Amino acid sequence: MAVVNAFGATSARMPVAPLGEALSPRERTRFARHVILPGVGDEGQRRMRSARVLVVGAGGLGSPVLLYLAAAGVGRLTVVDDDVVDPTNLQRQVVHGVADVGRDKTASAVDALARLAPEVEVRPVAERLTSANVLDLVADHDVVVDGADNFPTRYLVGDACGRLGVPHVWGSVYQHDAQVSVWWAGVGPCYRCVFPTPPPPGAVPSCSTGGVLGASVGAVGSVMAEEVVKLLVGGGEPLVGRLLLHDAWRQEWSTIAVAADPHCAVCGVEADERAPLGIEDVQAHETTAQGEPNGLPAVSASDLATRLRAREAGADDFVLLDVREPGERDVVVIPGALAVPLGEVRTRGREALAQVADGIQVLVHCKTGARSAEAVERLRAEGVDALDVTGGVLAWVRDVDPSQPTY
Repeated sequence: MAVVNAFGATSARMPVAPLGEALSPRERTRFARHVILPGVGDEGQRRMRSARVLVVGAGGLGSPVLLYLAAAGVGRLTVVDDDVVDPTNLQRQVVHGVADVGRDKTASAVDALARLAPEVEVRPVAERLTSANVLDLVADHDVVVDGADNFPTRYLVGDACGRLGVPHVWGSVYQHDAQVSVWWAGVGPCYRCVFPTPPPPGAVPSCSTGGVLGASVGAVGSVMAEEVVKLLVGGGEPLVGRLLLHDAWRQEWSTIAVAADPHCAVCGVEADERAPLGIEDVQAHETTAQGEPNGLPAVSASDLATRLRAREAGADDFVLLDVREPGERDVVVIPGALAVPLGEVRTRGREALAQVADGIQVLVHCKTGARSAEAVERLRAEGVDALDVTGGVLAWVRDVDPSQPTY
């Protein structure tokens, strides 16, 4: 909840966690480096022990946040994630290990934190965050940490925190670049104040298509954990009203000022508390982003394999277009595909295909289908007989050639 001071205004420098009972001798030993630290001290450590923190996502950002908050002695951590550990996670999601592949991420995180800090209560929520459960979860915590990797969840968390006035520590990493802020309606801007509308589905590449530097999520997650500690103990200058930018490739940090929007749909003076939370049509947003059926002419990966064999025998003629980025093709390719990244299709349209698709059909694939769907729409608008390869290269590996790697 937002803290109200004697002047009736909220303050980003007042502790949001209640003051708990005295530390035991064992706790004073374990947390000695905090107890002697200016700005934390005995009182701050007692507040951390009584604090309740909700962490959304046990992935790249959630991993360092959970580890450092548990090590710091935060009394209760609730971790929400409906995913399972995948081999591709291990490059950066350090709360999980090889033995955890296939397990629920929440279960894996609970075990890791129990080894590190058995006195911390860790509550796993192995389910999707929805408009039906988000308000109750957020209201039961002093601080919410958003380490989600998708826009529907980010907007759902941001809207719930903005409506309830709960401080919201947020971070985002793509490739080598990152952003961090503390959204806090009533004290500074909420998430919607600065990002009022989500980007179109598939417009912003995810780390699964663009890559991410593993150490960057560690650095950014550690910053997020610092922000949580400052909020809990009422110390330092939290990132309220500031957006922290990090470029790991140049090793530069900078901040820009951000402000509350008085007309914000979530926390503004005219905000409707009965309005739906998050992205209104989440299912449509997620369906398009994941490349599920979208009404476009399409072929399956199995059908593509059949047609590729026919083309090799001279009984079929078409162009197979791969609109992924070069780095993705370094992991896995469908044999015989022509590489033309989506950005080139966007700027050049059918010219990007030169003469190779003159008068013949074009079958388009990406990783899962979002980018290929956009390319098919653009090409068909220019008169190209383009079809979408449903499910992309992941469907190819699953249904045609399981020996190939995935990402």
